[in-house]
Amino acid sequence: MNAQATDSLRDALARLRAANVQLKAFAAVRDDDSALALAGTLRGPLAGQLVAVKDIFDTTDFPTAYGSAIYSGHQPSTEAAMVGIIRHAGGLVVGKATTTEFAFLQPSPTLNPAAPGCTPGGSSSGSAAAVAAGLVPLAIGSQTGGSIVRPASYCGVVGFKPSFGLLPTAGMKCFSWSLDTVGLFARSVDEVAAFAQAVSGGRVMAPTPRPAEGWTFGLPRAYPWGEPSASGAMAMARAREALQAVGARVVEVDLPDWAGESYLAHDAVQGWEAARALTREVETSLPRLSDILRDYLQEAGKVSDEAYASAQAVARRARAGCRDWLPGVDVLLTPSAPDEAPEGFATTGASTWNRAWTLLGAPTLNVPGATGVNGRPMGLQVIAPPGSDSRCLAAGALLERGLLAP
Repeated sequence: MNAQATDSLRDALARLRAANVQLKAFAAVRDDDSALALAGTLRGPLAGQLVAVKDIFDTTDFPTAYGSAIYSGHQPSTEAAMVGIIRHAGGLVVGKATTTEFAFLQPSPTLNPAAPGCTPGGSSSGSAAAVAAGLVPLAIGSQTGGSIVRPASYCGVVGFKPSFGLLPTAGMKCFSWSLDTVGLFARSVDEVAAFAQAVSGGRVMAPTPRPAEGWTFGLPRAYPWGEPSASGAMAMARAREALQAVGARVVEVDLPDWAGESYLAHDAVQGWEAARALTREVETSLPRLSDILRDYLQEAGKVSDEAYASAQAVARRARAGCRDWLPGVDVLLTPSAPDEAPEGFATTGASTWNRAWTLLGAPTLNVPGATGVNGRPMGLQVIAPPGSDSRCLAAGALLERGLLAP
């Protein structure tokens, strides 16, 4: 590295460490010497960009605690596949972003730089907050219910949950193997699309120009999981206006039965699998789990094999139906979260608006740019059929353009 690049990296790390004292978005940060030595070896499409990695991904050069005191100081001997992929693509993993305990609901200490005094969401709280604060341009997280899209909405950044299985979960702490999905954060849709292209082996393409008139966005008339809040309705009205202003077609649609069926099946699938994925922690360290996780796992352990099999059968049927999609509609558009970020830090919010799409394996994208009734970020969720990740990103880029227009 030349002297200018060296100084720039040192300055970036110094700013990150200083900001993290209050923001608490990182559980660990790479030291200068290690960062400089690694940066000098990196080549690829990410070109040395700083990347934060959620602390449920194993790393050999950082401790990995999974957001739990049980694993404080834990040093894995192998690294998650995503970490190697990022390095191979030229990204510099600069630190471990905070997570809620085992990526469930117990809040992390992270603050929300876009909505002071409010939760940053979860479970990918540190990843979303680090990007929102400008400490890193890119971050990875995970979603089992709504842990990419919801914190992205609360923090006012782009959050992309790809199609199920597009990015590897090997070496990531499992919560529900049928649902866990690796996701990406960035400041703009173009940036997250370039990130996705770099780490997906080219299976996701950067958005290409397409006349706005060729797009049809479907806005559901009603939702099986409840009606939008005032902030959600306000954001949807803003999105409709922005899309129509750039020439896109917006139509109201009825969600097919598979949307509601997926939402209902999610609980049994996640519960049965979580109770088994965290069996060792329950058997050896139950008193060290938070109340919220301990109570959840004890209830989840009561989900019968029959209920799980039934939920998985529903999931298979719903995924088959989702592949047929909605006639004449390119993508769906919904609120990204139930509301703006809740005040205080007792909760990370709810995944109500995300669970069905996670179980379906459909790509979803939080596009920031709208606000709620209190002026806090309120994201819009773009949803495309499973496997249509490039379509999801291209539609999100169009929505982003409309929202940013004067």
